[in-house]
Amino acid sequence: MRKWWPLVAVCAGAFMLLVDVTIVNVALPDMARQLHTTFTDLQWVIDLYALVLGALVLTVGSVADRFGRRRLYLLGLVLFAASSLTCGLAPNVGVLIAARGVQGLGAAAMFATTMALISSSYSGRDRGVAFGAWGAVNGAAAAAGPIIGGLLTTHFGWRWIFLVNLPVSVVAVALTLVVVVESRDPHPRRVDVPGMVSFTVAAAALTYALIRGAWASGLTLGLLAVTVVALVSFVLVERRRSDPMLDLSLLRNRSFTAMLLAGGLLSAAAWSSMAYLSLWLQSVLDLSPIQAGLVVLPSALGAFIVSAAIGRVLHTASPRLLIGTGLFVIAAGALAQAVIRTGSSWAVVLPGLALVGIGAGLSMAPLSATAMAEVPHSRAGMAGGALSTFRQLGYAFGIAVLGQVFRGGLSHTAGPALAGALSGGQAQAVIARSPGLEPLVHRAFAAGLDLTFVVAAAVGAIACVLVVVLVRPHRRGGESVPAPAPAAAADGGSEAARAFTEY
Repeated sequence: MRKWWPLVAVCAGAFMLLVDVTIVNVALPDMARQLHTTFTDLQWVIDLYALVLGALVLTVGSVADRFGRRRLYLLGLVLFAASSLTCGLAPNVGVLIAARGVQGLGAAAMFATTMALISSSYSGRDRGVAFGAWGAVNGAAAAAGPIIGGLLTTHFGWRWIFLVNLPVSVVAVALTLVVVVESRDPHPRRVDVPGMVSFTVAAAALTYALIRGAWASGLTLGLLAVTVVALVSFVLVERRRSDPMLDLSLLRNRSFTAMLLAGGLLSAAAWSSMAYLSLWLQSVLDLSPIQAGLVVLPSALGAFIVSAAIGRVLHTASPRLLIGTGLFVIAAGALAQAVIRTGSSWAVVLPGLALVGIGAGLSMAPLSATAMAEVPHSRAGMAGGALSTFRQLGYAFGIAVLGQVFRGGLSHTAGPALAGALSGGQAQAVIARSPGLEPLVHRAFAAGLDLTFVVAAAVGAIACVLVVVLVRPHRRGGESVPAPAPAAAADGGSEAARAFTEY
């Protein structure tokens, strides 16, 4: 048993950082009531964490190779714990949003080092067992997030979804100091600071513009201009560097490019709408946070179960067929949720949620395997990190875009003033003040959510078409040969750390 303590230390951090991607969703209405937030504030509470995590994970991995993976993992744990404490004690939403950004930085440090630490701690059969357990823990985190968030919010208050990280972090730090051995890459790549800065600026400016809306305003147009300039700068920097954060020549492979786009669109189509669904479940239907978590559980469980089972056919089925089918099922699941009416109960969205989970389970593993198979082995870690980055940013952009759609549907039905209160989680307060508005509140949410799910379905359908059109089947002797699954653990520091992309 003693040999597995390094795995426990690493899995504790990985579980926390991945749970925190989704744990916030069911706590949004309570946050809104206590902190008097706006709809934009709620979006940033979710988005900033995913944005920082996605934008920095590639660069942080190269920092870990140079300065020590165990050291950076410990730094990430300490940052994560300190920012979680700040989130839990936040006196206002501004402090909460800022702390979520720091929490994302800590999560990036952990995410970029956990797999490399496992690779350096185990070998042979033990390494395979360790990576299998680590993958199961990460899959379980997605399913557990809404339930843990609901339990803590219902019984202790929303602040405890952050404060619960403190004892786990203390145990993880203590174990890491005692049982995890330091490792470095003997030939580390230089840290691509210009690439990191330009990429992060582009992602942040675009997210800000998408959340803000008001497309004719000078500020929004300025943010879009900053996005373009930062992206052009990123391309120029990466083309001139001998050791870029992202080798742009990989994008010439249309199958690999399709996997990146499909990964981002999958996250947007499958998961981003759940934050707004949670507002309906709690602030309109008056479900408790734990009840809301149980409603969305079929989606997470479906993804977990199907993803675990798909490994049996991953090497024999066409990846284009698996991924395309999965994305089509996601689109169908999103569309199946666009059935909310004034008198609808939570049960009407269950079939659609289950379909979304099944589709995500069908897509995620073969999507990762295909992306890895399309690049040289020396670039496997970079490819995996790029796919992981696109998935996190796809979730962040999805929150922003679908948030605009949801708010637009509310405004069209209830008017801008009332829509502001409803999108800020104040539906029950509105109904309590003016009982006659209750039918209008239900109609407005139905309109907003139905439109949101239709757009999410369109995003999933676009991803499906991209995969079918762009992904080329590998052929051997005239038969389709699926891309091999990525190695569970390749030696080489952040290359291994960035190879895990199935979340």
